[in-house]
Amino acid sequence: MARTPLLQVNEISLTFGGDPVFDDLSVVVQPGDRLALVGRNGSGKSTLMKVMAGLVEPDKGEVVTGKGVTVGYMEQDPDLSGFATLGDFAAYGLEASEMYKVERAGEGLKFDPARPVETASGGERRRAALARLMAQEPELMLLDEPTNHLDIEAIGWLETELAQSRAGFLIISHDRAFLRALTKATLWIDRGQVRRQEIGFGGFEEWRDTIWEEEDQQRHKLNRKIKAEARWAVEGISARRKRNQGRVRALGELREQRANQINRQGTAAMTLEAGQKSGRKVVEAIGIGKTFGDKTILRDFTITVQRGDRIALVGPNGVGKTTLLNMLIGREAPDSGTIKLGTNLDLALFDQARAQLDGDMTLWDSLTGDPEMRVSGKADQILVRGQPKHVVGYLKEFLFDEAQARAPVRSLSGGEKARLLLAKIMARESNLLVLDEPTNDLDVETLDLLQELLGTYDGTVLLVSHDRDFLDRVAATTIAMEGDGRATVYAGGWTDYLSQRGQDDFAQSVVKTKGKPGVVQKDKPQSGLSFTEKHRLEALPAEIARLEAEIAKLEELLGDPALFTEQPVKFQKASDALVARHDALSEAEEEWLALEEKASAHT
Repeated sequence: MARTPLLQVNEISLTFGGDPVFDDLSVVVQPGDRLALVGRNGSGKSTLMKVMAGLVEPDKGEVVTGKGVTVGYMEQDPDLSGFATLGDFAAYGLEASEMYKVERAGEGLKFDPARPVETASGGERRRAALARLMAQEPELMLLDEPTNHLDIEAIGWLETELAQSRAGFLIISHDRAFLRALTKATLWIDRGQVRRQEIGFGGFEEWRDTIWEEEDQQRHKLNRKIKAEARWAVEGISARRKRNQGRVRALGELREQRANQINRQGTAAMTLEAGQKSGRKVVEAIGIGKTFGDKTILRDFTITVQRGDRIALVGPNGVGKTTLLNMLIGREAPDSGTIKLGTNLDLALFDQARAQLDGDMTLWDSLTGDPEMRVSGKADQILVRGQPKHVVGYLKEFLFDEAQARAPVRSLSGGEKARLLLAKIMARESNLLVLDEPTNDLDVETLDLLQELLGTYDGTVLLVSHDRDFLDRVAATTIAMEGDGRATVYAGGWTDYLSQRGQDDFAQSVVKTKGKPGVVQKDKPQSGLSFTEKHRLEALPAEIARLEAEIAKLEELLGDPALFTEQPVKFQKASDALVARHDALSEAEEEWLALEEKASAHT
């Protein structure tokens, strides 16, 4: 017996005054479907979800909901007007006997139902909207970036709830780990059409690449056929004019077929370049502490950040990650202890609030109005890493078209705002890159490129993120902040942190990693070492692990035989970086051995 679909989108078309967003697009969502909705930023994912939710009317076609099926939608920017508190909004439409659902969701998602709407942050508003959806328990849930503004604990709670739910759901998310854990099929929006594959997100990229490879082969065959037919026409068309008009018309049809093919959108042409080298020691923090009122953010924390480190800060929302980040870069003073910044630091900051972007400015003005990018006497040019470039040409490198250049920043999607901020950051050279929640709203392809750029960036990276997959791909050292002022340093990314934490539960003194000395956490000072030497010995294992991880990534990149011929500049930079990393690894291992021998001699 055939199942009745939860929802059907039948041959819809939609434009917003320009090129079609969709044309004759159809989608069916069946009971029990667990779907990932993927596609490039700007491809129409959120728009399609709004069409499904009945918030956007298509120009033609229809959306049919199954009889008796309730559809719940969690949007990126919920409207809470008319509600006094977050709890009032989350409980709307529920019976008194169902209020426990809001309280339970509030606990799992970490939002305060008593918080007045007018003082709530954007993240708190989104968590309230998500709690409202989970409490309503619709048969079909439409979730647009549900993990944004959630910490890793809350993401884990949501993952468990959705995994146990009997509802169907459709998810837009940049969080690979979240999508891999939950989805069993994938809807891919590509050039105005939707493809469906009965595999979860874990198999999406291989499927996508196979389709693109087949397209390229077909395009190559078509081009060869057109070339052969055109050669025939040039060589003998006048002698065969009457007998071969059909073949001439066929050539015209082949050319029209090629012209009608919709080219794939390329990846952003992002470039991240380090300028002058910083000093070898970027930040030295010794015994620092911080409190706000009666809340202890950090106590007696020590770390040395070396040039080239890739350090991630993880922990629940509100634990103080951004505060520690600001202290490490000198934007906020500790209450106790000392922080010394290294020499020749050129800082580039990606802030989670996107405060560097003015929503009322156009994209054009956002770039040309930046004092560090302005070109004197040239209203249409900006400085990009010291060289003048036309503002529209630079915006195109980040996948913005010419029409968007004069549009207000507030009209951009979350992913487009993130790309614009990356454009501002990458226009200047830096040697200390600070990324506070950079992955929110970015599409998979842009995340891949950003990860690749960070792998070859010859500078230092400090990172705050709740994206577990991104942490594993980028971080070589993890600072875990878990409340009550505790901050512990671990070698590796998120998975490595979980593994090591499972071994010592914050109590063991030494963790071994890959045959190398692990991150050392000692309760008692080591005899025979000075205070500075002791802390250097504790920091070196994480540095060694980070250098090994970076060497492995660079060797993988250089293993691509096409890199030398197709991207010689990138090949040279990667080769130089590999040599530098090997040298740094040898120095670090020798330094660790010398300090360890000195410590052992006095044991």
